[in-house]
Amino acid sequence: MELTRDFIKAKQPCASGFRWLLRTHAEGGDYQPLLDALVRDGRVGDALWLLDQFGSTDAVLRLRSLSADALVFAGTVQVDGSVEVDGVLRAGRSIVVAGGIRVGGDLIAGEDLKAGGAIRCQGRLQTGGDIRTQAALEVGGALSCEGTLRCAWHLQCGGPLAIAGEARVGDDLLAGADVRADASLHVKGLLQAHGSVRVAQGLLGDSDIRCAGHLDAGWGIRARGALQAGGAIRAGESLAAGDGIVVGEGYGVYAGLVVPRESWTHSARVETPECPHQLMSGCWIDPQADLADRAQAPANAAEWP
Repeated sequence: MELTRDFIKAKQPCASGFRWLLRTHAEGGDYQPLLDALVRDGRVGDALWLLDQFGSTDAVLRLRSLSADALVFAGTVQVDGSVEVDGVLRAGRSIVVAGGIRVGGDLIAGEDLKAGGAIRCQGRLQTGGDIRTQAALEVGGALSCEGTLRCAWHLQCGGPLAIAGEARVGDDLLAGADVRADASLHVKGLLQAHGSVRVAQGLLGDSDIRCAGHLDAGWGIRARGALQAGGAIRAGESLAAGDGIVVGEGYGVYAGLVVPRESWTHSARVETPECPHQLMSGCWIDPQADLADRAQAPANAAEWP
């Protein structure tokens, strides 16, 4: 795609960037070579601006491995080996890597981000599509995923975490701020957030679920360990915690917020070893007593009187 000087000027670039263009590419130039030249001259911010203005392309960059100070590519980046980038790595479309990814700055993909190894990013990570990694995912800043997320090992995020689709984490999930999932979230290890946790659908944790703020789920919440929040714990349906429920001083535990009260015994169950003192809605169920009742129940529903 050819970008003329007047075409770029119509986008109102900064004075410094436009002077660079006049000095090095007086009549403009092809889109990707302009991006490459900007990055080569240390003007990564201008390259990112140019990509924001003119969008992605169908071009594909195929490499055996990638080692660079920075890379801004308008299309898809495919790497057969590993990726080592000291600064920013951004693709207008997808980034697909057979090995691991290490980025010293921001990591941004307009569509999907997939890696056969670990993904480590010291800045922020942002994708317009899915995230897939067969190892760990470590992000120094914020993480924003507009698709689904699959992380085979642990996920560590220094800033807020926002996922538009379903998310599954194979080990611990540790977040330095709020966690927001617009679908369901399943964490096979510890879930710990230094902010609030808000999940639109169901939240499942194979260990403890802890947060400094409020804990909310549109459907149910189940933790094999403890549920612990610095604020309130609220679920649209049932709550279950193998090691008890703890909320902040002055806050309550709410189950069945989207369930009719007459259905609480079935769809707003609060299953914990002891009834939370701050239980405001829902029906507490003693797990041991419930197991005993089930053991004595007839195997065939037709045998019920």
